[in-house]
Amino acid sequence: MSIGTAVLLGVIQGFTELFPFSSLGILVILPRVTHLLVPTIGPRYLPFLVALHLGTALALLLYFLPEWLTLIRGALRYLRGHPNSDGRIFWLIVLASIPAGVTGFLLKAPLSRLFGHPLPAAFFLIVNGALLWLGDRWHRRKRPHTVGQLTPRKAWIIGCFQILALIPGLSRSGSTMVGGLSLGLSYSEAARFSFLLATPIIFAASLVELPKLHGGMHGLLGPAVAGGIAAGLAAWLSTRFLLQYFKMHRLHALAVASMAMGVLSLIAIGFH
Repeated sequence: MSIGTAVLLGVIQGFTELFPFSSLGILVILPRVTHLLVPTIGPRYLPFLVALHLGTALALLLYFLPEWLTLIRGALRYLRGHPNSDGRIFWLIVLASIPAGVTGFLLKAPLSRLFGHPLPAAFFLIVNGALLWLGDRWHRRKRPHTVGQLTPRKAWIIGCFQILALIPGLSRSGSTMVGGLSLGLSYSEAARFSFLLATPIIFAASLVELPKLHGGMHGLLGPAVAGGIAAGLAAWLSTRFLLQYFKMHRLHALAVASMAMGVLSLIAIGFH
């Protein structure tokens, strides 16, 4: 894989990870329909994708660093017997990270086999769009509230929505946003919680997969670093844009875009 290809994939991953499209789905489909020289079959592509996700996670961490420091300080006070809202939110994020983390660990082998198959990813992009559309419908029935008003049960349910993102084609940010909207969060608060929740799960996946890049992984280490940097820059810009976007907009337009990408991908795959 060339550095240029890795940077292109990194930019795409960084944008689509935060936008409610599936970055994994698109990165599985794109090499197939564009004939990019990418090793999608075999054990090499997944560690490369995780490197791109690590760049995204670092961008999210840096973007929300002041908030993370506040949450961590609050969590430490909470442990010392001084309940506070910041500490409570931190532990809600930890709780919500458990379902996808455990599921990804237990089903790692069967899930990794999906990454070389673009047809299911294209189909699930359509499903992803339908899920986003449902999120809008569910939200209209709720009175919006903030992340600080979430109960542990609701945080756990949002974490269970994150399990869907283990399937290429289903978006992590989209799934968790829909989970938050269905439980009464506002659009901006659902996006904020989704982006905070993405950081620990992506870092955890990176700790498992990145050691496989040791020694160059037959030429993938350099592209992985370049792609990770590109993904981080794209993710930073996406986060800044989307946090403003969801103050005034719903998911409807993005739902239509996801379904359109899925349909176009199915057509493109059919011609190859």
